[in-house]
Amino acid sequence: MDLFRAIILGLLQGATEFIPVSSSGHLVLFPWLVGWESPGLGFDTAVHWGTLVAVVVFFWRDWWMLIQSWLRGLLRWDWSDPHARLMWCLILGTIPAAVLGYALEDWFEDLFGKPVWASVFLLVTAGLLVLSERLGRGGRPLDSLRWTDALAIGIGQAIAIAPGISRSGATISAGLLRGLNRAEGARFSFLLSTPIILGAGALQLFGLTSDPSAEAQLPALLTGFLAALLSGYLCIGFLLRYLQRGRLYPFAFYCAWVGISCLLVALLR
Repeated sequence: MDLFRAIILGLLQGATEFIPVSSSGHLVLFPWLVGWESPGLGFDTAVHWGTLVAVVVFFWRDWWMLIQSWLRGLLRWDWSDPHARLMWCLILGTIPAAVLGYALEDWFEDLFGKPVWASVFLLVTAGLLVLSERLGRGGRPLDSLRWTDALAIGIGQAIAIAPGISRSGATISAGLLRGLNRAEGARFSFLLSTPIILGAGALQLFGLTSDPSAEAQLPALLTGFLAALLSGYLCIGFLLRYLQRGRLYPFAFYCAWVGISCLLVALLR
């Protein structure tokens, strides 16, 4: 892969991982539309680690506080600290995606080779965003999150393994439907993304050790990693600021437009 493609696909991954428009859908559809070959496991691993570093750097203070509070709670068996309870919610919310991803790994991998399905799932994302805006009654703070809320948001993250269903879109929508406001829902969504991106990246890295071509691709992998890190970090900040006042409708419109356009292209081809 040349460096130009690495930059474009890295920026695309980083931006769409956190903005609710589906990074997986874009990485399936964009190369298909422009006639590029699939970037392969090595590049996919590099850009996923780029987004992981972005979210860890952005929220490192939150994670430091959460982990400290959780460990103190374990030692004292005292869960009165809201940060310790939030950490348990993050652990619980990670389980559905881990279980579903493991159980249906082959089925999900097969979907990544089908642009039509990615287009259809983008329409599902658009529907989720509109539904949560219409039905959500945001107002609850993040420290009021219960285990049932965490599980519901975790299920949203699990269905987003399918390409075209936005992970951030599904989890923010689930948070809105459970009563969180947009900004708090987005913050929980980004924190919840950290362990699942770490797990996926670790599995990909393990698979990469058997790829003899990885070393030759090192310049492109590093370029994609840095591009994903930069765009991911910037887009986290953008979305958190935007959701203080803005709504999800523009992202729903974009997902619907891309999904319908790609379905028409597939039909014409």
